Amino acid sequence: MRVCLAYGRSDLDITVPDGASIVEPMFLPGLADEAAAIRRSLREPIASPPLRDFLGPQATVAVVFSDLTRPVPNRRLLPPILAEIEEAGVPASQVTLINACGMHRPNTPSELDAMLGPATTARYRIINHDALDESQLTYVGTSSFGGEVWLNRQYLQASVRILTGFIEPHFFAGFSGGAKSVLPGIAGGSTVMHNHNAAMIGHPQARWGVTDENPIFAECRQAEAMAPCSFIVNVALNDRREITGLFAGSLQAAHDAGIAFVRRTAMREVDGEFDIVVTTNSGYPLDLNLYQAVKGMSAAAETVRPGGDIVIASECSEGLGHGNFAEILTMRSSPREMLDLIESPGFLMFDQWEAQVLAKILLKSRVHIFATGLAHDEARRAFLEPWDSVEEAIVNLARQHKQKSGQEPRICILPQGPQTVPYVARRSG
Repeated sequence: MRVCLAYGRSDLDITVPDGASIVEPMFLPGLADEAAAIRRSLREPIASPPLRDFLGPQATVAVVFSDLTRPVPNRRLLPPILAEIEEAGVPASQVTLINACGMHRPNTPSELDAMLGPATTARYRIINHDALDESQLTYVGTSSFGGEVWLNRQYLQASVRILTGFIEPHFFAGFSGGAKSVLPGIAGGSTVMHNHNAAMIGHPQARWGVTDENPIFAECRQAEAMAPCSFIVNVALNDRREITGLFAGSLQAAHDAGIAFVRRTAMREVDGEFDIVVTTNSGYPLDLNLYQAVKGMSAAAETVRPGGDIVIASECSEGLGHGNFAEILTMRSSPREMLDLIESPGFLMFDQWEAQVLAKILLKSRVHIFATGLAHDEARRAFLEPWDSVEEAIVNLARQHKQKSGQEPRICILPQGPQTVPYVARRSG
């Protein structure tokens, strides 16, 4: 049976055993006229006055958009929003576009051109948020979880604040979109570190598709509420990166509506655990590096049996990834030791959350990787087993499982990676 895996910019066609279970999001066609639908959502929003009611010639506007590591169709999403702002009498000189980099690297001018379109980058002031530049930040309060909230100063200075984003299941925040544009998107490094600390990441409710009693999700919303946005425009996408749903208006109501929509389409119940789960990191730009690819592994870990095998195809054209992630991988000689280090009192390093999630996955199952941008020794440094072919990995692992059990292994394929989150039993949240 042939299956197309989302991989890099060109995808990957492979042959898998005929009995394998293929788990994909419910396919929805893209909206027939995206620009018209976006304009309509701005004028007929959810639990909010129309966007124009917030605007006027004296308004100063900050529009927050997602960085390169997210598949948000900024080039199609922002122009109708910016046109609405201008038609309300706000000159372009009073509009600032803020790239919600979180703890990620800034995007280059050429990347911004590709993401937003040259017409937008030439007309508007654009800044890359820098979580480590204290001169960009202002303290706005402390969350009920004890985290000091520092946010981008230029966002706070705007009289109208607009958040844009993409809603999908998230491996520890429950769902993306909504207040995640603020925390971690435009928050200070210390604020992100608290939100992503070992205790928060290790909380039993900090997981895919769960929002109730999820401390990470709750703190993100608290941070946003300390400097409330005026309006959000969030989207849901299909595997062609077409917009399938628009959720604009007040943050909580619009985001909740988007979560309900995505929960129905992207979370798929399966009939039990699998011996082998083959996954991806949803292709470019999500599979730029190994740091991001942990999400794809985490989606597979939801349904792999303890002691089973995960195979991930992730291009990793930028290698291991940014920040301290690669360094943390070398600080101990096993996943168990790495997890113990991260969870030890007083340990605090940027990017520890991704290493923490990776370690927990590796304690449950072996992880194998096909990544043309990652050297085999780099993969082994991350405690992964590298392969030169996804098909070769599947064949060899299936043979091993059959030799142990005497039965054909149960195999699951997640062609779109974390765009689909399988689960064995229904959960609330």
